[in-house]
Amino acid sequence: MMPRPPDPGFFIGYSKKVPPAIAQCALLFGVFFLVGLLSASLALSLSAQNPGSGGYVDELRGGRLTGFVEVLPYAILRVPAQDGRGPRAIMLSGQGKAGVAAEAGPRNGQWAEVSGIFVKRGDLDMLLVGGRAGLVGADPPMDALQPKPPVPLGRWRLTGEICDGKCYAGAMKPGTGLAHKACANLCITGGVPPVFVTTSPVEGRNFLLMAGPDGGPLPRELLDQTAMLIELEGEVEQRDDILIFRVDAPAKHGGGS
Repeated sequence: MMPRPPDPGFFIGYSKKVPPAIAQCALLFGVFFLVGLLSASLALSLSAQNPGSGGYVDELRGGRLTGFVEVLPYAILRVPAQDGRGPRAIMLSGQGKAGVAAEAGPRNGQWAEVSGIFVKRGDLDMLLVGGRAGLVGADPPMDALQPKPPVPLGRWRLTGEICDGKCYAGAMKPGTGLAHKACANLCITGGVPPVFVTTSPVEGRNFLLMAGPDGGPLPRELLDQTAMLIELEGEVEQRDDILIFRVDAPAKHGGGS
């Protein structure tokens, strides 16, 4: 009986030479593994949201913007349609880690002139109020109408991240993620309008100004969830060109007796 030839795929640990069959298999696995990684990286990069570059924009060029002031959920300047552009609802913030509630409060429901500089990122605009007289009362434009009431867009369950609108728009980089959590909480606590940056667009927009279920400021309990990918439910409404997300109040866990 003829002796059986050695199996070419049998690996001997102390041998310095890898059998051809095993070497070929390892090479094919390495090639397919590398192609898979490259394909996954390309797919993730193509599917990632491109929010646009964020930063400061001197849109007013030393001028002033006239609009109708609202303070809930945070200070907003509702600017009438002009120069071929539709009505705008512009979030207002201070130039530090604070909002402008003290300045805007006495002007709530009135017309005002505002100076400052914008931060912009994608479709997110925020005006950082500043200058000699950052926010002062003004007469309404001759042809100005009262702003339209909010338009309800129904109930939504959204996935995204709670950010402060100022840093997310470009005042700080990075303006998202765990590296920015402490800064975001400090800004939101100081009155900077918070935004919910969604993973999927809502009516074509990837950010929503956040509010409590009653239309007031964001519940403080949600500050524990900033800078993380979370899921929230609530009512969405549109005010001019901005969406407002009135999130449900966090559940309170009481202790048993």
